[in-house]
Amino acid sequence: MDLFSAYLPYLVAFCLSLPLIIFVFLYKPSNTKLPPGKMGLPIIGESIEYGLAAARGNPQGFIADRMTQYSPDVFRTSLMGENMAVMCGAAGNKFLFSNENKLVKSWWPRSVYKVLYFPSPNDKDSSGAADLMMNMKSYLIEFVKPDALQQYIPVMDSMAREHIDMDWAPNREVKVFQLVQKYTFALACRLFMYIQGEENIAKIAHPFHLIVQGFMSVPIDLPGTGFNRGIKGGKMIREEIEAVIKRRRTELLEKGVSKVPDLLSRMLLSPDEKGRHLNDIEINSYMVGLLLASHDTTSSAITFTLKYLALFPDVHNKVLKEQMEIAQSKGPGELLNWSDIQKMKYTWCVARESMRLAPPAQGAFREATTDFTFAGFTIPKGWKTHWCVHSTHKNPKYFPNPEKFDPSRFEGKGPEPYTFVPFGGGPRMCVGKEYARLEILVFIHNVVTKFKLETVLENEKILFGLSALPAKGLPIRLQPHQN
Repeated sequence: MDLFSAYLPYLVAFCLSLPLIIFVFLYKPSNTKLPPGKMGLPIIGESIEYGLAAARGNPQGFIADRMTQYSPDVFRTSLMGENMAVMCGAAGNKFLFSNENKLVKSWWPRSVYKVLYFPSPNDKDSSGAADLMMNMKSYLIEFVKPDALQQYIPVMDSMAREHIDMDWAPNREVKVFQLVQKYTFALACRLFMYIQGEENIAKIAHPFHLIVQGFMSVPIDLPGTGFNRGIKGGKMIREEIEAVIKRRRTELLEKGVSKVPDLLSRMLLSPDEKGRHLNDIEINSYMVGLLLASHDTTSSAITFTLKYLALFPDVHNKVLKEQMEIAQSKGPGELLNWSDIQKMKYTWCVARESMRLAPPAQGAFREATTDFTFAGFTIPKGWKTHWCVHSTHKNPKYFPNPEKFDPSRFEGKGPEPYTFVPFGGGPRMCVGKEYARLEILVFIHNVVTKFKLETVLENEKILFGLSALPAKGLPIRLQPHQN
């Protein structure tokens, strides 16, 4: 009896635990093939680690470490409060780009469209934002057709000349990033909404910079936070653009047809691909999204192209030779044209190598619309996926000696498919890719043919937020060419 009493507690415990033991041995969880990785802290996940790596100028280190530790194809983590599968390498890029609207759909963090304000801010996800931007492509495709693009080149050239004469030529030293931002924003305002004049542009530029700050900040809506300023900036810029829309609508009603081929007028005059005219809220959202998409990324690409030209005199001299041949073929005051752009082959190789080392956009997110398998691992429906440039751009598997600046990588056939992805790929490849190419090449032409560039801070850190940017704005000394 005493022996039985001694073992009674263990017997009871065993009986109570038996169902759990049976469950453990017999139950086969559905997530046994989840990608390897770690989820980090509750809610926060690894967002802070990723953010710190980007702030230190080494986001590729965060990606590369996990590719080495877990899998070169895909690993799991938690970013922005979401279960995230990071797809890696050329195969990962190809898989996501090829399965758009099949296995995955575009996804944006709620904080992004709360700042930008798309028409469905109360939705549980950001599908409203993604759908809206996808519908915009019908207008953008018309905007970036070859015949349309050819019309923009003289505008880009004349504005670049004016900008450089006013803001660069009078100075011995300039901070490149801020000045390039000023140019790209003014050009976007001119071509998208036909807004001209510093005072008119400033009304939109100030709140826009607040949006950029809030776009990538921690989504805490408290007074004084970047996110709070971003939301206020979004409200301010929407009010300014709303006034522009109303004025333009009145002009179109009075005159019948717009005299300027800007994108806003096309949106007001023409129905979308479904035969429906956009309302003002939709047009407003398009314009804010377009300004964002065309501003920091192109500014970043131009800035770092100029940085590497200043760092490598031999590359600078080859670009100068190419650009001077074009300049000397022009008559007095004659602006650049489509034929001139096609001659800038080596300059474009330099720009692409700059975008490889300092990508103007870091990647994008998708949402799994169904369970699917990649590289032997299951990605559950509802999980978010992430493709990023940092799994390929500095990967020695695709780019030998990846830290070396070498424009010749892009001569001939260039890199392997899906390894160089500054503009994304698949159905959601940046529709403004060719527009960006023209803007970059026209601006580089105007700077290089006027100045020799010298770096002030040779080892200036690169910060990675929405775009790559120089920590100190890239101060550069200008030496005007002798006539």
